[in-house]
Amino acid sequence: MADLRKEIERRRTFAIISHPDAGKTTLTEKFLLYGGAINLAGSVKGKATARHAVSDWMEIEKERGISVTSSVLQFNYDGFCINILDTPGHQDFSEDTYRTLMAADSAVMVIDGSKGVEAQTRKLFKVCVMRHIPIFTFINKMDRDANDTFDLLDEIEKELGIATCPINWPIGSGKEFKGVYDRNTRQVLLFSDTLKGTKEGHQVSLSIDDPKIDEYITAEQKETLFEEIELMDGASAEFDQELVSKGELSPVFFGSALTNFGVETFLEHFLKMTTSPLPRKADIGLIDPFSEDFSAFVFKIQANMNKAHRDRIAFMRITSGRFDAGMEVIHVQGNNKKLRLSQPQQMMAQDRKIVEEAYAGDIIGVFDPGIFSIGDTILTGNHKFQFEGIPTFAPEHFAKVRQVDTMKRKQFVKGINQIAQEGAIQIFQEYNTGMEEIIVGVVGVLQFDVLKYRLENEYNVEIRLENMPHEHIRWIENKEIDLDKLSGTSDMKKIQDLKGRPLLLFVNAWSVNMTVERNEGLELSEFGRE
Repeated sequence: MADLRKEIERRRTFAIISHPDAGKTTLTEKFLLYGGAINLAGSVKGKATARHAVSDWMEIEKERGISVTSSVLQFNYDGFCINILDTPGHQDFSEDTYRTLMAADSAVMVIDGSKGVEAQTRKLFKVCVMRHIPIFTFINKMDRDANDTFDLLDEIEKELGIATCPINWPIGSGKEFKGVYDRNTRQVLLFSDTLKGTKEGHQVSLSIDDPKIDEYITAEQKETLFEEIELMDGASAEFDQELVSKGELSPVFFGSALTNFGVETFLEHFLKMTTSPLPRKADIGLIDPFSEDFSAFVFKIQANMNKAHRDRIAFMRITSGRFDAGMEVIHVQGNNKKLRLSQPQQMMAQDRKIVEEAYAGDIIGVFDPGIFSIGDTILTGNHKFQFEGIPTFAPEHFAKVRQVDTMKRKQFVKGINQIAQEGAIQIFQEYNTGMEEIIVGVVGVLQFDVLKYRLENEYNVEIRLENMPHEHIRWIENKEIDLDKLSGTSDMKKIQDLKGRPLLLFVNAWSVNMTVERNEGLELSEFGRE
């Protein structure tokens, strides 16, 4: 038992969230570099011949230089075993991103110092708040001219509605960026430009009162720093670990992932401020991660990761106990069927290694012959339970899908269903028309390209997409509502999902409110439950 507890206690599982180009993939690579998982961080964008970023593996990602799917990376650092859930930061990301946050115990929010809080960050942040998980902020790209530091903090507080507590403070930005001041130790960490992509860099740590500091920063910079520290001590929230753990206070760090400024100090602080895997809610109450019985839930399904094998991988977050390869488990949603999880593996981007054992907090991928769905519970032991369902998040873009060759109906239905099961798209049909008219809903428009690309490449089916003007979807909460008698607006469209649940599509937000007003007792929801 001591070993089990020790292994679980050293686990940290977090997701990295950001807007496009805030430098998230670079930061992920630097973490891996410090953990010795890779020797030289690859350039993320660049010529076709450049080595691709470790966490981007799908062809379409390599072509565009962005992360479309969420990858899971594991590495060891300073006695900790760290699982990073790398989420796509592109504005055209998918629902898969939201679901990945369901498997994390905390989140690192990367913000570009010259751009501040951007649209995508807000959406992802909402999911973190819904789950009350700790959120850490890394303000990146300080080696470029950044916005005023106080303005950045103010924006985070206003836009996201969370208090901030700077743990360190930048000295200058752009060409004048000299390093960061640690508020707690009163040490100044000074940097000289490191060799891009290597972990060694010239780094000096001096007390703020050390006269030697004048060799590194100008009198003007020193004066500005003292003024800002005084201002900050009066204005910013005090550090409170309890508020951080509840997701109500975000510790803020500054640095530059590209040049390694501030990355390691951020990682060290982060590990001290986060906890080992958290308990999970199930229908019988909270499940203790340190329980001897193994349990896990499926949060992501990815088909055809390896073209040669046409495989399908179910990603599971282990929530309690220890997993051993070859152990017999119970698939709760599969009528409590007993099975062995086939080819259990952990990912280092596209490199996979078969695992013999894994612990609460870890993410494993298992071969899925088509039996798992997102949200499924897998466990051992005598107590059967189900983890809370994973919400279905509202798509924001819709299109009608038509096959070019109607003779390929079978492949088309199989392909579109499989891609929908992965959670990258949602499929609906017109109310009362059956599968003849398929409507696809996505969170980000790039998923339409991904759908087209994958149907052609993996299922040999060509499709045409006809964009619809609708942007708002609502699930109908009341079972007793008669859809035929529902009085809506002219832009409202009645649809149903594959389980036959009724939904409404609207072009404008005001139409949603108008429909609720016109139908007494009607309850609409922005996301459905699996």
